[in-house]
Amino acid sequence: MAQAIAPDDHPQPDFIPDEPPPRDACGVFGVWAPGEEVSKLTYYGLYALQHRGQEAAGMAVSDGSTVVVYKDLGLVSQVFDEPTLGALTGHLAIGHTRYSTTGSCTWENAQPSYRPSGQGGGIALGHNGNLTNTAELAASFCEVADGDGRRGDRPKATSDSDLITAMLAGYPDLSLEAAAMHVLPDLRGAFSLVFMDEHTIYAARDPHGVRPLVLGRLERGWVIASESAALDIVGASFVREVEPGELIAVDEHGLRSQMFAPATPKGCLFEYVYLARPDTAIAGRSVQETRVEVGRRLAKEHPVEADLVIPVPESGTPAAVGYAEASGIPYGIGLVKNAYVGRTFIQPSNTIRQLGIRLKLNPLRSAIAGKRLVVVDDSIVRGNTQRALVRMLREAGAREVHVRISSPPVQWPCFYGIDFASRAELIANGLTVEQVCASIGADTLGYISLDELVEATTIPAEKLCRACFNGEYPIDLPAPELLGKHMLEGISRTVESEATAGESDPVSPGVGAGDALLRP
Repeated sequence: MAQAIAPDDHPQPDFIPDEPPPRDACGVFGVWAPGEEVSKLTYYGLYALQHRGQEAAGMAVSDGSTVVVYKDLGLVSQVFDEPTLGALTGHLAIGHTRYSTTGSCTWENAQPSYRPSGQGGGIALGHNGNLTNTAELAASFCEVADGDGRRGDRPKATSDSDLITAMLAGYPDLSLEAAAMHVLPDLRGAFSLVFMDEHTIYAARDPHGVRPLVLGRLERGWVIASESAALDIVGASFVREVEPGELIAVDEHGLRSQMFAPATPKGCLFEYVYLARPDTAIAGRSVQETRVEVGRRLAKEHPVEADLVIPVPESGTPAAVGYAEASGIPYGIGLVKNAYVGRTFIQPSNTIRQLGIRLKLNPLRSAIAGKRLVVVDDSIVRGNTQRALVRMLREAGAREVHVRISSPPVQWPCFYGIDFASRAELIANGLTVEQVCASIGADTLGYISLDELVEATTIPAEKLCRACFNGEYPIDLPAPELLGKHMLEGISRTVESEATAGESDPVSPGVGAGDALLRP
């Protein structure tokens, strides 16, 4: 049995008043803990991972006989409330916060995705990352589904995550664990997965380990999460990282593990720069310590005479601390962040829209007037944010503005789960550092070098994905037209045009056959 529940009112897509930062695909969380309120544990775990996705949130819960999926567009606090969590009872659950890198921001594409299985139950799945062979997998799956050897329904959502779920459900004669050992070796790209049926929770990480995934222990169960900070929030102790190429299963018989592919680690370097929470550890290295060390190295590479070091909060703060330590220039607060601005469903007027970044950041005039400032930020993508910041600081009385960036120039897009701008939109693509400096209006501009950034992580360069900085992609990429965010929607339209006219889904798009769509 399975249920998929959708609230009546879907929030509208968010308004982003200034340039959107680089955004990670998603955060995933899973818990197996008999006797615990797993829906509330999942809620708090997702809260801890909210920074990894703000478009949609959801969870799937099972009591051993029924998988219930509840999801919607919006933040975790907007999607779930006390009555909803109270109704989601069971002893195992998975959860997901989404930012879309494949597929539109629609309810159908919110996760966990769900598919009925051949065993009379269902499969729910959450995915962080981005596949690079989605088009190939979709074409192959649809061909099998249309032939005599039909393995399952075509994907009805337009995300690579739903495609993975459909593929797992395409082996009705096998257990989910056995099906996963068939499907996972065929996936290319970045994927950190949590998925479940009525009895067992699973976790899998791609052979390169591009996106993080960790395992934790509760007194009466196990937890899987995108980041170790989420383990801390729910009171779980860190056990280890899920290994690249590993499939983990947790059920009443305990935890078991098997490898579906050899490990060739290529962890994402940008996790250390921006994506991960500072209170997270990756590969045994504190993200906070790494960012402070990057700031120290940045000060040595790009010194300048100044009166005050200020961060662009919050992501620039650790590096600014390190820069101040190494340079001897006092550290201070020069920009105040509005903690309650991050997402709004109220569309602004043209007048308000012009305020742009001021909705999020405001200069502390008394601290910066007449000062020579070192402004530390994590990255420059299009340059719009830095341009507005420099102008705002000068208007507030800053005498000089020296911008320092704790990552190298971002010159290449990411195809493994970060939504950067296209290469044509990246300001560092085609411009020298001096030209970028002139474009944003700073007095000087300095980026940390790639070698220094890598050394700060203490991870060997050959075990890190550095593609957004040097264009060297560790996982083979198909033709550009097969990598677009809305690529599966084009495939879906083609398939639908070839299908018999007049057929319709009696329930709702994106809900698998056998699902009951309940609206509270």
